[in-house]
Amino acid sequence: MKFFESFRATRWLRSTNLVLQALLFVAFFGGLNYLALQYSWRFDITQLRKHTLSAETRAYLTQLDQPIRVVVTLPKSASPDDHEAPADLDQINNDVAGLLREYTYALETNAKVDFRVDYIDVYQRPREAEQLGLEPNAIYFFSGQRPRKVGVDALYRYKNNQRVAFLGEQAFTAAILGVSNPEQKKIYFLTGHGEMDPHSVDNQRGLSEIRNALTARNYALDALDLSRARAIPDDAALIISVGAQYSYEAREQEMLRQYMGTRAGRLMLFTAPGTDPTGLEDLLREWGIVADNNWIYDRSTSSQSDMSGDLILTTDTQHPITQALADNNLALKFGATRSVRPAPSRATDPSLSISPLVLTAPTAWGEVSYRTMRRGYAPRYDVGADLPGPLAVVTVAERVTAKSDLPFSIPVGRLAVFGCSDFIANGRLGTRANSTVFFSTLNWITDSDTQFNIPARPIERFQLALSRDRLSRLRYILLFGAPGAFAILGFIVYWARRR
Repeated sequence: MKFFESFRATRWLRSTNLVLQALLFVAFFGGLNYLALQYSWRFDITQLRKHTLSAETRAYLTQLDQPIRVVVTLPKSASPDDHEAPADLDQINNDVAGLLREYTYALETNAKVDFRVDYIDVYQRPREAEQLGLEPNAIYFFSGQRPRKVGVDALYRYKNNQRVAFLGEQAFTAAILGVSNPEQKKIYFLTGHGEMDPHSVDNQRGLSEIRNALTARNYALDALDLSRARAIPDDAALIISVGAQYSYEAREQEMLRQYMGTRAGRLMLFTAPGTDPTGLEDLLREWGIVADNNWIYDRSTSSQSDMSGDLILTTDTQHPITQALADNNLALKFGATRSVRPAPSRATDPSLSISPLVLTAPTAWGEVSYRTMRRGYAPRYDVGADLPGPLAVVTVAERVTAKSDLPFSIPVGRLAVFGCSDFIANGRLGTRANSTVFFSTLNWITDSDTQFNIPARPIERFQLALSRDRLSRLRYILLFGAPGAFAILGFIVYWARRR
């Protein structure tokens, strides 16, 4: 018998064939994995392109040349005792993790950037959280020592307290560009006139919460005493005056006028009743605003806090500052408040846009004789003397100029005036929507609200409505229908093989 016709040769050939097939199989899939690793392609076939960064974001990422570290402090799941945890935590985690994966993938081709994402539980790792200045339920971006905090509220667009769109790419791209930019916007807080102190932790007159939040947003902060300064510093991106108790001098007002007029300045003024004159009347008049010397009262129970007598204010004005308040019916809580309204005698200036954003209820009035009221005297509206409501308590002005012959204008100065100062103090900042309106104003006045050409991602919600009968029918189909079909198929195959 020849060797190749023997049973031993047959077994040897069969074994060799199996080994060669196994080697070919391993080599084939190993080669496919190598090609996939070196020349990977991804296709986003979702209708809303959920897994694709916008072209603008990808263009920004290719220009980065600094390492970026992202720290996520969202808990994996909310404990029953954690009342600060946001609702729909699982969905938020999925949205954030999915988006960060897209940034990681997009930056793989940029060898200059080390993009790292860490998840830190601030309660389980308190020492590291304290060193980095981390708070729960946020996303932090670091490049060197420059941090930028993105809160959960900045990730979504809300309508009637429901999330309707995911804005994570806009927020994350802005944060990355902010921390990678070596230049910081600098904010000066005015001092020397009894203003509230950004370094004080006092609940009534301290602004340490504001200071910490601005630092977390990568702003540089400093104090400015106009009585000692020769000019407003060139690096002033914004000047803030909060609760001045003494009038500004004429020279100080002139410095602010020059800053606002010739340097396209930005000013946030928080002025409460009791300081009259403020010393800034001419400046405000140039910008079409008047701060009345009154104290606003409102006896309506729907517009007043039962415990403290504070004003409860809502608005439906569609403006970048009040958009979130109008869409979600959020309210502000103001303490001592004066009216700040468009000046009725202002000159017509096509370059000046004035917008009253928050108004009192019609039942409110501006009490002019508040200084002479006796202790325990109940204030009342005096026709012809007091100002009738509704009264504006937040008014903004913007001066724009045409850009050559182009069909659009650019802002050359912005002013925001609030008739209350204590609503951003440490003890009130977290009340109602007080912090929301402050930071919305900050974003608008410093142009930080400039929207990238990055579309929001609508949140898809699917709901399957089934009657009780249909649900019962579906349950039986899943329990018996599918197994029964496989059983019938198996019987057919068995019967065919028997024949």
